[in-house]
Amino acid sequence: MNWLKGLIALLLVAGLTGCAGCPYSFTGASVPAHIETVAIPMFDDQSGFGDPQLREVLTSQVTQRFESDGNLRIAERGDADSILEGIITRVTDEISVVEGQADRASVRRVTIAVQITWQDVVKREIVFENTVSNWGEYDTGAGGAAQRDEGIAEAVRKLSEDILLATVARW
Repeated sequence: MNWLKGLIALLLVAGLTGCAGCPYSFTGASVPAHIETVAIPMFDDQSGFGDPQLREVLTSQVTQRFESDGNLRIAERGDADSILEGIITRVTDEISVVEGQADRASVRRVTIAVQITWQDVVKREIVFENTVSNWGEYDTGAGGAAQRDEGIAEAVRKLSEDILLATVARW
């Protein structure tokens, strides 16, 4: 029984002090020390979805997330230490919930996928490339396009959080 108490005490101490040999760290940013600014040019939309505002809305939301976070300052492309580029590669709008005897779609899910590339301008290398995807749902009842816009807005909000985390809080 004493060995169990010792093991618990050891785990508690290790948990409180951290783990120097652990392969992951939760200390926050993985942003290289020489990168203080980021340029976020207008994302490209190659999805064929047909929403002309999607690229502007997503780019604006991502930029706002970075401004709020404060780890990296937003800068113009020519003055930035890094550049975050995005390409909207896929947008789907599919049935999520079916109800009733008539098999009527009551909830739809909009999923947006974005290819992200973060470049270190100073060292002229790519820090990372990744595809990020997230979704938003909307009720198909009254409201039509406005309801769909709410689903898209939810997906964009989630995506902007994911893109920020992928950039400044990777572990």
